[in-house]
Amino acid sequence: MLVMKFGGTSVGSAECMMAVAEITRQVRGQHPRLVVVVSAMSGVTDQLISAARAAAEGRMEECEAIQASLLAWHMGVCQHSLADPDQRQATCTSITEWMAELERFCQSIAVMGEVTVRGLDMVCAIGEKLSAAILSALLPAQGMPAEYVDASRVLVTDDHFGAANPLLAETKARLEGTVRPLVQRGLVPVITGYIGATAQGVPTTLGRGGGDCSAAIVGACLGADEVWIWSDVDGILTADPNLVPEARTLEELSYVEAAELAYFGAEVLHPKTIKPLEERGIPLRIRNTFNPSHPGTLIVKEPSVGRPRTRAIISTRGLSLLAVRGSDDAWTPQVAARALHCLGQAGVEVLMFTQSFSEHNLTLLVRRGDLNSSLRLLCQEFADELARGVIAPLEVGQEVATISVVGGPGKDGQGIVPLTFAALGRQGMPVISIAQASSEYNVSFVVPEEEMAATVQALHQELMTELTRR
Repeated sequence: MLVMKFGGTSVGSAECMMAVAEITRQVRGQHPRLVVVVSAMSGVTDQLISAARAAAEGRMEECEAIQASLLAWHMGVCQHSLADPDQRQATCTSITEWMAELERFCQSIAVMGEVTVRGLDMVCAIGEKLSAAILSALLPAQGMPAEYVDASRVLVTDDHFGAANPLLAETKARLEGTVRPLVQRGLVPVITGYIGATAQGVPTTLGRGGGDCSAAIVGACLGADEVWIWSDVDGILTADPNLVPEARTLEELSYVEAAELAYFGAEVLHPKTIKPLEERGIPLRIRNTFNPSHPGTLIVKEPSVGRPRTRAIISTRGLSLLAVRGSDDAWTPQVAARALHCLGQAGVEVLMFTQSFSEHNLTLLVRRGDLNSSLRLLCQEFADELARGVIAPLEVGQEVATISVVGGPGKDGQGIVPLTFAALGRQGMPVISIAQASSEYNVSFVVPEEEMAATVQALHQELMTELTRR
């Protein structure tokens, strides 16, 4: 059995949906027992979150505009990709019903005046339902009978809303009873990624990018021969090819190496994806939907002897810094704990933070789309301290990016961290903050966003040249 997962960019338009259907048809010729897991269309989850937050803040016109845009977008994809009128009508009806459900959720959020992580999970789950419904209706036109499967019926999790953990024994039982019979009957199950539900049926999500994890869980529980994740790049690369055209694909990685790269932000792979596959020795392959002939990156327990050593530069833009500052007497570790807890409870991911006891401040790194919500949440959390002047007005810093360098030592045995710092020094690149693990095999740092491209290019040239130097 083969499990394939298609990411948001892979299903981002009618043309992309049809390309995915064609890839599935070709792969099924070689792998007749096939399961497909699908993400929401690119950008949809962000829009759903924006709609929920707008409703919580009473901005209903903005919320309704987002709903109308999402409805028109999915209806357009449905109209352009589904030729069969009956399938088109049935799918459009499902889309309309789910968008009505979104409207009810947003109205409830507006009445409460806040959006909880549990409520956000219910809203975000709609994106995968929409894309999976369209793809499951499209596959039969390619000669592949398919069936839509809502993962909330088969993927059982705990109640850690926003980043739920799978309960594998319960999930395996449900997959065996629901999905395996579909495969045995010659159907292609199309399962919603990213979402699950508690044993009591309360919707959950696995965290941003959790569609990869969904595919790994399905593959592990069904004993798949392999799991393939389709994205928009030729596997895991040594750097972002949009910044470094000469970046090369890492052809083969160990589970440990891939997990480390994912942890430090390799966007083609969610950090939780590796573990369930590693425990069962199931190979994972990362492939490009838009270049399906490329073999991509293979992730296994024991890579081939003599393969090139691993080294990669991972960059993320679209981030903002947010500072919480206190007076000498008021600053304690509890201030930082409260800030992190209130953001975590609202589903805001803090990507990095630094705390200075001498300067009595906490600097938080968040996605730019989360900045306004983070400000509002922190102002509510510290309303009393702000009113008394114990904590200074919150400060929004510059627009920034993160760069992580991950890899083994050079030919002289020197670790990646000193090599990276030396390269940064030679290039005179500005660094705002640094996060380093105890080993010398990875380091992350924050730079001004306008400096990210030049920094990545310079580091790639120096570090990859050093790696191959005799």
